[in-house]
Amino acid sequence: MITRTTGQGRPLVAVHGFGIDHRILLPLERAVTDAPWRWVHLDLPWVRESPGYDPSASSAQDVADAVREAVRAHLGDEPFAIVGNSFGGMVARSVAHELRGQVLGLATIVGVVEPDHARRRVPPRQVVLPDPAVVAAAEPGAARDDFAALSVVQTTATLEAYEQSVLPGLRAADQAVVDRIASDYALRTEPEALHPDPFTAPTLHLFGRQDDVVGYEDGWALRDHYPRATYAVLDAAGHNAHLERPAVAAALFRDWLDRMA
Repeated sequence: MITRTTGQGRPLVAVHGFGIDHRILLPLERAVTDAPWRWVHLDLPWVRESPGYDPSASSAQDVADAVREAVRAHLGDEPFAIVGNSFGGMVARSVAHELRGQVLGLATIVGVVEPDHARRRVPPRQVVLPDPAVVAAAEPGAARDDFAALSVVQTTATLEAYEQSVLPGLRAADQAVVDRIASDYALRTEPEALHPDPFTAPTLHLFGRQDDVVGYEDGWALRDHYPRATYAVLDAAGHNAHLERPAVAAALFRDWLDRMA
């Protein structure tokens, strides 16, 4: 399941989002290469031709359990931090609570809190900076449709970021595994309910104000459980918030690293 390790220092486990792969979080890694952390990237079970590929995975709980065991196998009892993107944010919350005794901090980037799509509190679809010419420049077909559906800032830079960080993972995914896990998308119990004592390690929860996939209000409802959390809701940012607002996302991420130090 461990796909890539880079850097020196304390381990920082990175868990990507649903239907994509570890490349979605590489821009954050590149933004803080001078920080003393050893990035440990995982690829989740639907990523073909990766150590984590498991065509038998059938639920979100299977994924969370596999990530927890992979972290234990790779790190033993070594202290670590963990960051998760979207679906990976839900998984990261689970791992952080299950292994709380060795977790230095938790970050979620547009993390899933409410697993039921129909119950999520999300804003209406809004493109803050539309540019039909940029959308037209995207590869025709599914790639263009996906970029148009998710982007709220349509610039050459955000298209390039999408093509480098999102599209390769979409193409690497085994759709049958994705669909099977999507049919059982919730953890058995919310981590905060299973482990109700407040999570006191430094935390970052970053959301996009225009994210109509997971929203931000469901995450805010957990605020009392995370007394050391920075909550940030970025304007002009959708479900790829750290790609659309890279400078401010990197600054908040670096602040989280500094707070753990």
